[in-house]
Amino acid sequence: MGVRVGLLHPGNMGTALAACLDGEIHWASEGRSRATTARAVEAGFLDVGDLASLVSVVDVVLSVCPPTAARDVAQQVSDLGFDGLYVDVNAVAPTTAHYIGRLHSRFVDGGIIGPPPSSVATGQPVRTRLYLSGEEAAAVAAWFADSPVESRVIGPDPGRASALKMSYAAWTKGTSALLLSVAALATSGDVIDELLDEWDVSLPELRERLERVSSRIGMKAWRFSGEMDEIARTYSEAGLPDGFHLAAADLYSRLTDLRDHPAGQTVDEVLQMLTNRSASSR
Repeated sequence: MGVRVGLLHPGNMGTALAACLDGEIHWASEGRSRATTARAVEAGFLDVGDLASLVSVVDVVLSVCPPTAARDVAQQVSDLGFDGLYVDVNAVAPTTAHYIGRLHSRFVDGGIIGPPPSSVATGQPVRTRLYLSGEEAAAVAAWFADSPVESRVIGPDPGRASALKMSYAAWTKGTSALLLSVAALATSGDVIDELLDEWDVSLPELRERLERVSSRIGMKAWRFSGEMDEIARTYSEAGLPDGFHLAAADLYSRLTDLRDHPAGQTVDEVLQMLTNRSASSR
């Protein structure tokens, strides 16, 4: 690879993605949590202390952060005079990607679909796709050759990768929010058992999906809320109704207290949180 990469910030996805690169990975520990520090240390990333030091020693900045922070992170890097390649792979609206692109003369827009590459079993089909758009997208894609990441270049125009990510997540995470809201509505009306019984007859896959979504949503809902806002923005700017995903953002925000909890919440626990919030807001 031959370039020095600065990672912002080493969360689960960012750490796994950067670990696929054959090069020096730098990060800045200032203000980061113990969990983030532990991940970066375990991965062998080089700590340079603060953001100013980071941008002064790297050729590429790879931004993997919550959608709500993407603009601010890009602005901070720009304000420090970084003139290298800025790669943003966050779940943001195309207009957010365009905004970030205006801050950086060298910019690649990215969208990740699938789990962190470290969770892909060796020898199994690749499930992590990294879609890239921008003038230097092909160069970024080449960095992930022979890794668990399948990088796909979809054009020279920044914003296309984000548009694809928004369209994909509008369905996957949007329908999960809808499923949770339907079950919460049935709980509020004291007919959840009857609904589950009916699903077993007519839509048997829904009970299983409800259980799966509930068990995994705890540590993710706080990020999904911001992502739903970005999807709603994408709908609005396309002249399409944005209300559904704004409601999904509200629903996920009601589960943010589970952020620091391990996975494994039951359906009842998740629905109780949703319905208690509904009742208290009346």
